[in-house]
Amino acid sequence: MSALLRYQAALLLRSQRWLAPFLLYVAYVGVGIRPGEPVLGALGYAVTGLVPVAAWAVRICLNQEPPAARAVTAAAAGRARAHLAAILTGTAAVLFTGAGTALGVTAVSDRHGVTAPAAGAEGLLAAAVCVLTGAAVGALTTRPLIPSRGWSLATLLLGSLLALVTAGSPVRTAVTALVTDARAPAVTLPWPALGAALVLATGAVALACRATAWRT
Repeated sequence: MSALLRYQAALLLRSQRWLAPFLLYVAYVGVGIRPGEPVLGALGYAVTGLVPVAAWAVRICLNQEPPAARAVTAAAAGRARAHLAAILTGTAAVLFTGAGTALGVTAVSDRHGVTAPAAGAEGLLAAAVCVLTGAAVGALTTRPLIPSRGWSLATLLLGSLLALVTAGSPVRTAVTALVTDARAPAVTLPWPALGAALVLATGAVALACRATAWRT
């Protein structure tokens, strides 16, 4: 698996397809957050953008190989393992981005009423919730489940929006906790939301990898 992950990461870096989602996320954070804002509210804004970015990154990794190269990789390592490596590569890239963003926002924001470690911990957990949920959306909205590019993009956008606004979704739960804590101020670590996001991501990835057995 480590060789597959290195291979997928090298493909992602060389393809430069990652530039669009990550630069858009940088712009999203740069426009929406100013130094000195209340830290928890700023974190709530920053992590929401990770949902579509994670979905987009996973979609990129699942489609970056030419069909011939994909067939060779699948023959050498197995379709499911190759598919899983692509999903993990996209997810890991956004996890690192989200962690860096959460720590950076914590460092430049107003932490009145909360400590930096507590705010940073809540921000990191909320970022993980958003990335895992976004990865689930990305895994379910591209090949092999939705091979059409047009429908794939449409369902990715819709899935990301639903993850953000649907009552009871892990993302909305974690972000709502940040916004609520910002008014107190207080810190509530979103462990239940993280657990739900992990279950959701695991189920989505398992379904997508299983589907590679009957659809390419």
